[in-house]
Amino acid sequence: MPAVPPRLFSRGSWIEAGRVAAILRKETIGGALLLVAATVALVWANSPWSGAYESLRDLRVGPEVLHLNLGLGAWAADGLLAVFFFVAGLELKREFVAGDLRNVRQAVVPVAAAVGGVIVPAALYLLVAGGDGAGARGWAIPTATDIAFALAVLAVIGRHLPPALRTFLLTLAVVDDLLAICVIAVFYTAHLSVLPLLGALVPLAVFGLLVRRGVRSWWLLLPLAAVTWGLVHASGVHATVAGVLLAFTVPVHPRGGPVAETVPDGRPDTGPDAGPDGRPDAGPGLAEHFEHRFRPLSAAVAVPVFAFLSAGVPLGGLDGLAAALRDPVTVGVLAGLILGKPLGVLGAAWLVARFTRAHLDEGLTWTDVAALAVLAGIGFTVSLLIGELAFGAGSARDGYVKVAVLGGSLTAALVAGVLLRLRDRAYRLIEEAERVDSDGDGVPDAYQRP
Repeated sequence: MPAVPPRLFSRGSWIEAGRVAAILRKETIGGALLLVAATVALVWANSPWSGAYESLRDLRVGPEVLHLNLGLGAWAADGLLAVFFFVAGLELKREFVAGDLRNVRQAVVPVAAAVGGVIVPAALYLLVAGGDGAGARGWAIPTATDIAFALAVLAVIGRHLPPALRTFLLTLAVVDDLLAICVIAVFYTAHLSVLPLLGALVPLAVFGLLVRRGVRSWWLLLPLAAVTWGLVHASGVHATVAGVLLAFTVPVHPRGGPVAETVPDGRPDTGPDAGPDGRPDAGPGLAEHFEHRFRPLSAAVAVPVFAFLSAGVPLGGLDGLAAALRDPVTVGVLAGLILGKPLGVLGAAWLVARFTRAHLDEGLTWTDVAALAVLAGIGFTVSLLIGELAFGAGSARDGYVKVAVLGGSLTAALVAGVLLRLRDRAYRLIEEAERVDSDGDGVPDAYQRP
């Protein structure tokens, strides 16, 4: 009997599809807030009251004795984005330990696409701007996808996109966020103080021990997280790295091992992750608990506030905009987001299909993958952060980076919107087919149990 060829973007479990849908709804709201915050900042920074915006952004707060007397913009980049990366780390761990992506065949496509989506735009940026020694420092700017911004676009023009493609985009964005934090830690650490970095391992280890024992008390965990963050900040490594490190210590499964999932009607599932008695009453693991608690804070507060304090760049009228567009850094970022990111994501996915002899799932075409690859060119939050680290917050080239990131992200959103609109009828037909539940068990026929 001939082997069945593997399929790309096939449907996963019904429970996983529901979980991803819930995440995307929260991130979509965050994306809308991000767009509003960025727009307000851009308008304010180019208004007659721009001085008030700059004064607010540069307002310094925090204890000087701990070297934490920082401007609000720095607090947003170093502090609030640590929450964003904490949630991203929890999501990544959850996907690969207990989600559908624990299956290597399903994980390889978004991981490969994320890697391609980092390498190609970085190479294209260096090809354009690498001749300028100082400009080359910005090579990582066009490598990250802003999941909140991308999902806000999907909410408007891609509401019927199949869940498998949504999961692909979500996983790709989370993986390249992790790659971005590794890049920040390795390439954008100006100086390294070893003692504070080693010191951070102590509260990190205690935090990890407590969460492994199932402790949820905020009055114990929050101070340990704050001390870890403060020591990482003092070490010279970007403080957002602390968010990922803390997330990776949090267990995905409850104490005693994995427990049963439940299907929508409340009955226990008996899949491979079920507990010894098939009981669902042990509740979710701490990773899911923390993700549920902190994702609204990340999506509705951390990312929009960072966008508000970072996106306000004075354009200087048409002359200033023209000067920005002539700079190699601006051109490199635009090329990386608009061309490099789609080529990297689509090319990596195609290579996986080519070497594994896999086929796209029924009803899907490479146009669908291309649309998501273009959408991955929306690089906002992390791109702005890397721009500040590469060229210094408030510098001329940091302003050029912001112009390029805003322009490139909007272009990617418009092009992806056109491609998704062209396939909207096909997505509606797939959605209708996926709703069929012939046996009435609450799980559509198109899905499998975990």
